[in-house]
Amino acid sequence: MNFTLLIESISSFISGIPLLLYVITIGIICTIAFQWIQFKKFIYAWKITLSPADHTKSDSMTPFQAFINTLSASIGNGSIAGVATAVYAGGPGSAFWIVIFGFFMMAVRFAEVYISAWYSLHKKSTTESGLGGPMLYLHDVIGGTYLAPLYAIACVLFGLTVGNAVQTNSIALSMHTAWSVPTIFVALGMGLFAAYILFGGDKRIIVASDAIVPIKVGLFFISAAIIVLYHITALPDAIALIVRSAFSSTAVTGAAYGISVMSALKYGLNRSIMATESGLGTIAILFGFTQNPDPMRSALLGMIGTFVSTIVCFLVALCIVVSGVWSSGLTSTQLTIAAFNTVFGFYGGWLVSFMSVTFGIGVLVAYAYITRAAFLYITGGRLQTIFICLYCLAAFFGALTNPTLIFTAADIPLALLLFINLFGILYLLPGISRIVRNNLTNNGR
Repeated sequence: MNFTLLIESISSFISGIPLLLYVITIGIICTIAFQWIQFKKFIYAWKITLSPADHTKSDSMTPFQAFINTLSASIGNGSIAGVATAVYAGGPGSAFWIVIFGFFMMAVRFAEVYISAWYSLHKKSTTESGLGGPMLYLHDVIGGTYLAPLYAIACVLFGLTVGNAVQTNSIALSMHTAWSVPTIFVALGMGLFAAYILFGGDKRIIVASDAIVPIKVGLFFISAAIIVLYHITALPDAIALIVRSAFSSTAVTGAAYGISVMSALKYGLNRSIMATESGLGTIAILFGFTQNPDPMRSALLGMIGTFVSTIVCFLVALCIVVSGVWSSGLTSTQLTIAAFNTVFGFYGGWLVSFMSVTFGIGVLVAYAYITRAAFLYITGGRLQTIFICLYCLAAFFGALTNPTLIFTAADIPLALLLFINLFGILYLLPGISRIVRNNLTNNGR
């Protein structure tokens, strides 16, 4: 067995249906424990998100800047290529399940961010980490002495692969396809860009995210809206197809052999987790650094981040279905480009490639912060220069590596992050849910 097949076998074993069921079960438990907070406090959460009053002082970032970095980390090439793959393999029904599971994952995101923010206020003095997120609150979980460093190791591996190499690889492929840019030049550019960001420290990372997110989110929503409006007469049928095929394989078997309800469920849940990153604990690390005196505010901001990521995924799928290209046999970025080409013609590929670049750079920047935090936890705050070298090398070689190997290898640390972090959330949930309910009652929220 060669190395690639070995990685594929391991990945398939640890990231299959049992893990996905484990994730959605905890999502349902969190939803019940917090009394359907993602629905009850949805409007209030948006009010907080859009409020200009969020200027909590912090040595690193404010809660709103953590929210911006949340969007930067979550909205990446997984939205462009990953969702298209889900529609190809799971049919239009996968888009329906992306939304359904996305709402449950909002409760998971609320839980992990609230726990992280609460622990950063009340428990920091009892640990040596000086960090937020799972690396802090896992110390209060059974086996936490081992789980916290294991989580940090998995986080570093995930950051170097999904947060870094996967993004630079997608950028290199897009630029080579659209503009015939040699891959080696893109690899060098990504490596140097990573060095520029990291040597600038926290401030440069935050400033870069603040600049990139409005561009990539704004461009995506505008272009997606144009595609949907262009095909507006086909929209009712597209929505009906998405809903029907989520519950019946007969809705799609005439166009795509082998698609079933289970396929739609599997790919819908998988892409919901991948795209929103809810349950991984990585976004909780960002909010843990803010030291916001109101954990509820941070948790609601994090929850809205999951919602926005879910809507982005659904819109990608809707563009593919409403344009009629979903059964073309294409997959990944090619399928997304085909949808954009129905409106923008030849320039559709250019537009998707540009979004791939901005999406990828945004994730690369946000994960520079997240991955460094995990690395410094492992090394006790030392060897920061070595981390910068590792991150830059991952950006360089990621652009040159076989994309299948990178995506497959990334499933392993992702599964570890999910299993460890969700176990911690489940263990701490009884106490935290009581605090949240008391907070809501006392403040009349």
